[in-house]
Amino acid sequence: MDFPTLKSIIEGLLFMVGDEGITTKQMAEVTGQDSKLIAEALAGLRKDMSRAKRGIRIAEVAGAYRLTTNPDHAVYFERLAHSPSRASLSQAALETLSIIAYRQPITRIDIEEIRGVKTDRALHTLVGKDLIEEVGRAEAVGRPILYGTTRAFLDYFGLPDLESLPEPSAIDTEDMLDEQTQALFEKLDERQLTLDEYTAQGTEPEEV
Repeated sequence: MDFPTLKSIIEGLLFMVGDEGITTKQMAEVTGQDSKLIAEALAGLRKDMSRAKRGIRIAEVAGAYRLTTNPDHAVYFERLAHSPSRASLSQAALETLSIIAYRQPITRIDIEEIRGVKTDRALHTLVGKDLIEEVGRAEAVGRPILYGTTRAFLDYFGLPDLESLPEPSAIDTEDMLDEQTQALFEKLDERQLTLDEYTAQGTEPEEV
């Protein structure tokens, strides 16, 4: 395997693992290459990204590597996160959020097993909106990140605490995810209606 191809594969692996990251040992096992060669290719890839002024970087966290955004562009990411056009949650983000809210703390892998699809983008959106955060690491291989909801989540849905989460109408059924998501959606819809009513009256709502 030539060096450019190895760097390309490593970049793809970093994209696939998301926030959980991947170690040089894991990359060596996947590619069948020597760990020393992996380290050299990884260092070369980091230099390539820096030299090309790419919008992403490779960061090392707790011995694992993952892709992160370029810190020099943080102001633009903040603008996007707080853009009015991104105020609403997509169905995928709401489903992911409902899983985390009702089953926290939970790992990305467990979330994906429940939803049956990848959740990297939804998790990134929810973290960007400060609705979820890293609350620890699971006692499992690779020490995957455990996600939980934030104080901002409670404010967003107008909840005093997690015990006040709306109860789904059907528990312990195959449709529990749909029920939980619908319960959150109705709470959000109720919250939005209240905000609209205040706006129509020309007054500001009290802080929750």
